[in-house]
Formats: sequence, C-alpha cells, structure tokens
Amino acid sequence: MPKNNPWSEAMSKLHDIFSKTELVETTKWGMPVYTVNGKNVAGFIGMKNHFALWFYNGVFLSDPYQVLVNAQEGKTKAMRQWRFESTEDIDEVKILEYLKEAIQNEKDGKSWKPEKGREVEIPSLLEEKLNENTKLKESFEALTPFKQKEYIEYINEAKREATKLSRLEKIIPMILEGKGLNDKYR
Repeated sequence: MPKNNPWSEAMSKLHDIFSKTELVETTKWGMPVYTVNGKNVAGFIGMKNHFALWFYNGVFLSDPYQVLVNAQEGKTKAMRQWRFESTEDIDEVKILEYLKEAIQNEKDGKSWKPEKGREVEIPSLLEEKLNENTKLKESFEALTPFKQKEYIEYINEAKREATKLSRLEKIIPMILEGKGLNDKYR
C-alpha cells in the first residue's frame, strides 16, 4: 500500500475483515479482488474522496442497511458499492454480514447474466478490409463473438473518420495474431 494513500489505514482494516472469510485474495486490474471457487465476489479500493467496498453481484444482496449504490447508473448492471468517507465508518459486523451473503449467493449460482445484445453491424471500413484480405477475414471469424464485438465497438465508438482509420490500422495485427482488443488486461 503506497505511503501517500490517504486510505491505507482503511484498506488495511478492510483487508483484515476480508481475511476472516473464506474468500481468496487475488489481484485483478491492479487491485485486490476476492473470490470463491474462482469467481469474483468482492473487492475494495481507495478513491479521491472516499473508499469503496464493492460486490460483483451485489444486485442480489438483500442490503438490510440500505448502504449499497450502483456505481454507474445505466452502465453497471450487477455490481454494487458501499462507500465510506472515513475509517470510523467501517462496521466489521455489518461488512461480514454482507460478505457472507455474497459468498453464499456465489455458491448458490446467483450471478448476473448479460442480456443477449442485438447483432452489431460491422463498420464498413472493417468490412472492406476483411473482404480485401482473406487471412484477416479468417482470423476475424476465428475470434469469439465477444472479441469480434470488442473490435467492432472500438471502431464504431470513434467519431472522426481519421480516428476510425487509425484504430483499424492498430487492430489489424492483433486480429491476425488471434488476440482480443483487451486481452492484455485479462
């Protein structure tokens, strides 16, 4: 824990609480994530103005103390946060209660299943490249639908044509190698 982190005492306290459960600590996305049977259950992190404990499938928690919030309304479907503004706000008994329920929910198989999205249309720039290069087309088709969608959305999200073109040039070697857009973060 960096010395200049204003929440290091709070993070240490949360770590001690988590260690009283059967959760296994791992590091994902550069922060501690706690799992059961290899599935993400909870984690915590210090932010600028608060620190938060989050539950990956928090939507299934009963939330008896009404402390959970949706971190990004409209984007986050299942994850819920419990935000704190001081170390004194940490209530070990309540946190353990939530953690035990989250663990049981995971064991019971309660998890958010993403809605099957509508078919995403391949951008014309990518379509042209795929039609010009059979090896690229074969490589793209060999990718999982999830990875294909990542590439499609990456190009579609760009507003300017120049940005779309530069993104296309960036992803071609990755597609040919059979890599997903964000594989290096997984």
